[in-house]
Amino acid sequence: MNNYKLLTPGPLTTTSTVKQEMLVDRCTWEKDYKEITQKIRSQLLELACAVKEEYTVVLMQGSGSFVVESVLTTAISKSDKVLIVTNGAYGKRIVKMAQCIGLNYMEYSVEYNEYPKEAEIRSILEEDQAITHIAMVHCETTTGILNPIEMVSNISKEQGKTLIIDAMSSFGGIDINVPELGIDYLISSANKCIQGIPGFGFVIAKLEKLLECEGKARSLSLDLYDQWKEMDKDGKWRFTSPTHVVAAFAKALEELNEEGGISARFARYKNNNDRLRELMGKLGIHPYITPEKQSPIITTFLFPDEQFNFEDFYSFIKEEGYVIYPGKLTDIDTFRIGNIGEIYEEDIQKLCNIVEKYMKVVTV
Repeated sequence: MNNYKLLTPGPLTTTSTVKQEMLVDRCTWEKDYKEITQKIRSQLLELACAVKEEYTVVLMQGSGSFVVESVLTTAISKSDKVLIVTNGAYGKRIVKMAQCIGLNYMEYSVEYNEYPKEAEIRSILEEDQAITHIAMVHCETTTGILNPIEMVSNISKEQGKTLIIDAMSSFGGIDINVPELGIDYLISSANKCIQGIPGFGFVIAKLEKLLECEGKARSLSLDLYDQWKEMDKDGKWRFTSPTHVVAAFAKALEELNEEGGISARFARYKNNNDRLRELMGKLGIHPYITPEKQSPIITTFLFPDEQFNFEDFYSFIKEEGYVIYPGKLTDIDTFRIGNIGEIYEEDIQKLCNIVEKYMKVVTV
């Protein structure tokens, strides 16, 4: 089997040492394993600049979407109403979750290449006093846009709303001071910027808010409060946990620290992104998002012309050892290239050399 490098937003390319952690079988009841869980929780609090007296961390089995849904079903009661700010497919997924759960919600949607507007959010909150929560995706991997988390958090704090941030593709790669921003629930996943393996996600929750959630959840498995209550005793997960993935994540956290922390990882990701946009531009392939709105996580590119065939392009690149992502827009033809994971500038250079080779082949 070929060992492709993944230029995707996750799952992503991991180090051999992270993979090696999965070669050992562990028992969920063992003290050593429960200590791994507790250490992970403490380390995540540190990365969020949070203290345990004010915040806690809950790990939850499943993909990132499972964990987002666990927050929605646990933190929003039947008498609450959530404003969901959307400018991409993952914001739209939160809307679908709200519909499935039966939440009272309102969607504020803007174009996928635009920021939500402060004046419009304020107007919505002024007109609808029933809104108690605000939910938004920080980095929309649909396009790579990095949403204005500070603006939304300022409004939330000012108006006393509970703030839920899907930081799936940003936490660990972009500094997020959770207490300073007043985020009540920040959600992310093991297989994103911390560079672990898929299998669980986590919530950094304001303890005061979480304590109010007892008995609210509409799901047994996704009950964030009950998961926290059990896990907080000694690190025991309520139901079978992904032991191999948890051990790999603990190693990934070590390696994040060895790299120099979030600031160093951000610098590497941003350099990858800057170089990618520069080199692809020279080949006549241009990004969908303008530079000031672009995250260092993933970049969406427009098809260079009407004759461009993504399937051929994808296969050509894959044969050369790299895997990219199809676009997620419905009205514009695009593809995406991730900048995160165990990826460095030399990988970006190699990729762009491959793209240049392809462009020459198809134009001959």
